[in-house]
Amino acid sequence: MKLLGALAAAAALALANPHPGFAQTPEEVKALGKQVETLRAGQRDIEGELQGLRVLLQSMGDAPPPPLENVVVGVEGAWAKGEKTARLTIIEFTDYQCPVCSRHFREVLPQLEAEYIKTGKVRYVLRDYPLEPIHPLAFKAAEAVRCAGDQGKYWEMHDRLLDNQAALAPDRLPEHARGLGLDVPSFRQCVDGGRYAEVIRKDIAAGLTAGIRGTPTFFLGLTEPDGSSVKALRTIPGALPYTAFKSFIDVLLPRKD
Repeated sequence: MKLLGALAAAAALALANPHPGFAQTPEEVKALGKQVETLRAGQRDIEGELQGLRVLLQSMGDAPPPPLENVVVGVEGAWAKGEKTARLTIIEFTDYQCPVCSRHFREVLPQLEAEYIKTGKVRYVLRDYPLEPIHPLAFKAAEAVRCAGDQGKYWEMHDRLLDNQAALAPDRLPEHARGLGLDVPSFRQCVDGGRYAEVIRKDIAAGLTAGIRGTPTFFLGLTEPDGSSVKALRTIPGALPYTAFKSFIDVLLPRKD
């Protein structure tokens, strides 16, 4: 935090007092000014995230998460990618306003899809966990994704919102629906009417029961015989590199003799 502030201050000082041996064009001055503002905006964002996280943790109390061996996560009715018969399941609890969730979506999920999901080895299940004290736009964004699902565009809206986190305000959501070719009046009726609010609240409650403290959180485990739940064998709190996911998956995947 102090480093970001120092960098911004140094850039501002350089802008105000350029080295006498170097001439600066108006374009260079303008570009440097933008860099200063970017640094300051980044610092403000991080400070806001940390403050929100403090509030969230205080609201949750100091209770430790339940032991891993007791974690069973339901998947019935949740949106999923991959074969239902896949023995191993990954469950992600996500927040559409969470920058780390967006990074996982961009950098890790495509590799998981290519190697494990599309090949039938792993099923990927998504559940909602909007952190409302930190991310006030996340809940409605989650509703928007589910409402898009009513028109067959769940994953398309999921991808679009995680790729455009600066445009999650409720009045921007119809723009995304229009961009995906949805029936916008029906979409708006679904979102404005809170059709999926209760479902999302149930996801949040399930996440709290499983001991989630932040997003994204992942559970890796074997699907129960009835397919309605997953017994977690590993919990991954936070987005790790693809190589880490790969190592965990390869250990858990049933071996073929």
